[in-house]
Amino acid sequence: MISAGVALASPAAETALQAADDLRAAIGALDAARTKADRVAALTETITAYEAGLGALRDGLRRAAIREREIRAGFDAKREEIGRLLGVMSTMERSEGPLLLLHPAGPEGSARSGMILSSVTPALQAEAEKMRADLEEIETLRDLQGAAAQTLAEGLASVQAARTALSQAVAERAALPGRYLEEPEDLRRLVESADTLEGFATGLADLDTDIGAPMEDFEGAKGTLPLPVLGSMLRRAGEADAAGIRRPGMILATAPAALVTTPWPATVRYRGPLLDYGNVMILEPSDGYLLVLAGLGAVYGETGDVLAAGDAVGLMGGVEPGANEFGAEFVQEAQIGGGARRTETLYLELRQDGKPVDPAAWFAQTR
Repeated sequence: MISAGVALASPAAETALQAADDLRAAIGALDAARTKADRVAALTETITAYEAGLGALRDGLRRAAIREREIRAGFDAKREEIGRLLGVMSTMERSEGPLLLLHPAGPEGSARSGMILSSVTPALQAEAEKMRADLEEIETLRDLQGAAAQTLAEGLASVQAARTALSQAVAERAALPGRYLEEPEDLRRLVESADTLEGFATGLADLDTDIGAPMEDFEGAKGTLPLPVLGSMLRRAGEADAAGIRRPGMILATAPAALVTTPWPATVRYRGPLLDYGNVMILEPSDGYLLVLAGLGAVYGETGDVLAAGDAVGLMGGVEPGANEFGAEFVQEAQIGGGARRTETLYLELRQDGKPVDPAAWFAQTR
């Protein structure tokens, strides 16, 4: 393991080191969470921490690689200067003290050369110290990159087991507080008759049920909500995709099997497959609002469940890379800015009084 003292010399190394420490802490918490009484909450929290730690470590490796390339580029750019510096330092080191005082111009020339030498020596020493620090930093960055593969492999095995445990814990836990449809058959008919996601969401909002939203101030939270999944913006609301199709919601790129949570206390209005959107989760965070999450690989809970903010609602689809793919290849991809492996997409739409509104304005990471 790299010592913190060495890594503190470099912001890039410090970032990667802290991310690795956070990831190791999350791995330990995952193992502990599987033995806790409230496994659902514990597993949800620690899987989220693992995914954040993984992303941070990837970013740390990328920064470390960029910093290493900067140092090496600096060496290449100053190759001649460094060669002259090393030559002068080598000559000074081999020369005996009395010989340095001899000068063809006599005592006056010796005095002048001594003055020049006394002014040059500190600069030479400072340049040599900088070179030494840069070389040490490269060694530290290399050590960090080498240690990352083992940490990532350990974390992968742990989080895969934790996701399985979470799915089991959700299925086994006691019933959540819930509000129920007076006529569940109405919901079934609506699903069967829906021909678009918009039509389904509109019909769902109009469906006469006793399901109600939590009483928290959802509108007051505008601009502060966390994203429901760890990912990056792929397409904003209204942006055309490659086929020229524009949708009223935004699309997030995520890693396979990423955990999806509710950003605000909400009632589950619908969960399950719908049209060609894969699994869809529709939440009611407040009266008159519906939050649509589409494209999940698995969904949790039942219609009518009342969820707290941060509760797990499902997992993204796709196959997570095997442990061997988190080795040298992962580190190499991270060094060039890749390695995110965000191959899955989550569609997020927010509707107010039956009409779509730009969801980006509600989330802190998209403003």
